This record gives sequence, C-alpha cells and structure tokens, in this order.
Amino acid sequence: MDIITVNGLTKKFGKFTAVDKISFQVKTGEIFGLLGPNGAGKTTTIKMLITLLAPTAGNATIAGANITKEKRKVRDSIGVVFQDPSLDDQLTGRENMRFHAILYRVDPSKREKRIQDMLKLVELEDKADMLVKNYSGGMKRRLEIGRGLLHDPKIMFLDEPTIGLDTQTRRHIWDYIAKLNKEHKTTIILTSHYIEEADFLCNRVAFIDRGKIVALDTPNSLKEKMGGDVIAVRIKGDAKASAKIFRRAKWIKSVSAHESLIEFTVEDGEKRIPEIVLLARNLGITVISVDLRKPSLEDVFIKYTGKSIREEEGSWKDALRMRHAAMSGGRR
Repeated sequence: MDIITVNGLTKKFGKFTAVDKISFQVKTGEIFGLLGPNGAGKTTTIKMLITLLAPTAGNATIAGANITKEKRKVRDSIGVVFQDPSLDDQLTGRENMRFHAILYRVDPSKREKRIQDMLKLVELEDKADMLVKNYSGGMKRRLEIGRGLLHDPKIMFLDEPTIGLDTQTRRHIWDYIAKLNKEHKTTIILTSHYIEEADFLCNRVAFIDRGKIVALDTPNSLKEKMGGDVIAVRIKGDAKASAKIFRRAKWIKSVSAHESLIEFTVEDGEKRIPEIVLLARNLGITVISVDLRKPSLEDVFIKYTGKSIREEEGSWKDALRMRHAAMSGGRR
C-alpha cells in the first residue's frame, strides 16, 4: 500500500525550475531514497512534501492527507530531520526533546516516558542533561532523529542526515536508520548525494538531476540494467577526448569520462581488459592503471546523466540560483 503519492510536483523560483513535474509513490514501511548532487532539487522536493513550500504545480498526499489542503494532518503524520542543524545548543538534549514534545502536543502524561524511550533508542541517555553545544556532530544527528520520533510519526523525512560527518559516524547513523525502519516499521524518505548511503539503506532509489527524476528502481535492479562489468582505465591526458575514440568499438556498451578516468561497460570484463589496453596503445594513449568491478549506483547515475554525482560544479550554481530566487521573493 502506498503511503506517499506524488503527481507532477513542480516548484519554480522566478524563471528557475527547481523541481520539474516529478511523480513517484512510496510504499508503507519502505526506505525510499532521493539521490542526486547538491542543487538537484532533493531538498526542495522534501520541503514541499512536509508543507514548508507550496508547489507551483502538481500535488501529493502524505498518509492520505493532501499537502496543500490538509497541512495539519500532514504534519501530524511526519517527523523531519533537516539538512541544516535545528537544535537549540543552549539547551540540554532532554530540554530540546521536551520543547519538541510540547510543540507536537505529545500527551503530558506520557511525555517524560516517551522522551526517555527515544533517548534510549539513540543511545543518549547518559548525555541527556548535557548542553547540546557540547555534543559531537554524530550525537546531534542522533538527537535530531530521536526528537523527530517523539510524536510517533508514520513517516520520517531525513534530508542529507549524514552530511558533514566522518565515515565512521556516518555508518553509525546508517545503523540507527536501519534499526528504526526494521523495529518501528517507520516509512523513511531519505535524500542524499552519498551513493554508498543509498545503496546500503534504500529499498528503492530515484535519481534526480536538474529537478527531474531520471531513473527509479531498486539499487540492484538499477545496477543490473547496466548489463555487464565496468572497466575503469586511468590515462595520461584528456579522458573525454580519448573516450570519443573508444566509442567506435562495437563491443563496448557505454563509455563515460571524467578528469583522467575512462569507464567502459562491457560483457566479460576480464577478457576485454587486454583488448582495451591494446586499443589504447594503438591510439597512442598512455594507460596508467586498469580496474575491473561490478557496476555501482554511481555508474548508473553516469549512464542516465552523463556525469558523475561528484561533479557538482553545475549543481552548486543551480543551488545558488535557487537560493537567490527564494531570497528575492520566489518563496510562497
């Protein structure tokens, strides 16, 4: 059963289209990922779904409630962990929880027990009475997750929940998210530009680029659609110029290039490595290293967009334009 339905959702800031007619559904109990580079439209999509931004066109329902006509019902059904920190660092962890519980009208007779349960869930019982300004980045994220669960929401929205955290802390947060979904059956909508995060956590992912959904499926299905192995060849010189020459080989299914790296999708990768090296030598291309692997979600993103999710030069410009439009009165 679908707990979220999105139909033609669009958001424009002046002439800039941040989200462009996207449609998708999320099943009850699913971890659904919106994956794309910074500025792709992920956060704007989330803000519309949680009723902080009004759509320019299209609509959506959250747990049966319309995001434009039934905002209170939507907000009662959701918990949110924003990309930017939203804790009061002059309060303790427990005080932050109490303030949120009052704001969301948690039953006063059950409030303290609920707070204690959530502190236990995110393993912050022993730090509950410490000022949040003394928390580590990972502790703050865990507190925000626990706080978002206080009113027992059906759906949790996690907008870049591990951004800025070190690798070890990031994996620790992943474990909390997986535990939350498994033990509490909470539906989770996750935005991220970390490929490995979506691959580890999500039942399904939607790739979003320049405001459009370009692919949507399970991580395994998306990778299987690549149809073969990936050979990554690092060369001396301009990879993009050299990649154009390699495309002439009919047995190479796809070729992509960024910086000094050319990646080929082929069948029987082990057999094709010598052929690629020989072809490069005949073309006067110096090969520095060769690597063979199975396709990743990064490869899938490159297939559909022609660029790496790490290539964010255009994306940060889009984000800047969007923010400028919002500050100039585009926000409704």
